[in-house]
Amino acid sequence: MEKIIIAIDGYSSCGKSTTAKGVAASLGYAYIDTGAMYRAVTLYFHEKHISLTDPSDIEKALSEINIEFRRNKFGENQVHLNGLNVENEIRKLYVANKVSDVSAIAAVRVALVDQQRKMGQKRGVVMDGRDIASVVFPDAELKVFMTADSTIRAQRRQIELMAKGEMISFEEIIANIEKRDKIDTTRKESPLIQVEDAEIVDTSHMTLDEQIEMVTIMAELTMSKRKS
Repeated sequence: MEKIIIAIDGYSSCGKSTTAKGVAASLGYAYIDTGAMYRAVTLYFHEKHISLTDPSDIEKALSEINIEFRRNKFGENQVHLNGLNVENEIRKLYVANKVSDVSAIAAVRVALVDQQRKMGQKRGVVMDGRDIASVVFPDAELKVFMTADSTIRAQRRQIELMAKGEMISFEEIIANIEKRDKIDTTRKESPLIQVEDAEIVDTSHMTLDEQIEMVTIMAELTMSKRKS
């Protein structure tokens, strides 16, 4: 069966990445976490004290960044920044607090969108982020837009952080989520939008297994229609 591109967009902490991973595993597709790519750039900028208002500083930094996805012994995709595994570090709140500001920079988006398009050239990929259906792959055969209640998203994020040993107050987490939503939806460069032909999935009261199953069925129906 001809492979397709599955573009999953939506707000933070809706389960996009976990759903995308599960769908990719179910279909035997490659999974590309574009959010992790922006987090890796954010981490690099933070560590190198890159000024977000200095274009030459940004361009130089981008030329020094190499992002790869490598599978660990458990078969999980791990983000490597210039050869170093940064999977755990990029998930910390201090990175989350800065990633939307970095993602709003035009030069950063141009550089990463180019990489993402190259990764998806052969089809057979599941890619999640903020602008996959609107900018990176507007010709994706299946477009999904995920959303959820902000309070539920904050609760999920707190549980995720606690599992990693980070004790962050609920108030701080929801403030971070609301800030990211505002920046993501109002930024000039590739804002988060729901494209007309996207399938809407509200995950507020869905388990991750239900989310994965729903999107997998959508993908199978899309491939079946194309075959017929």
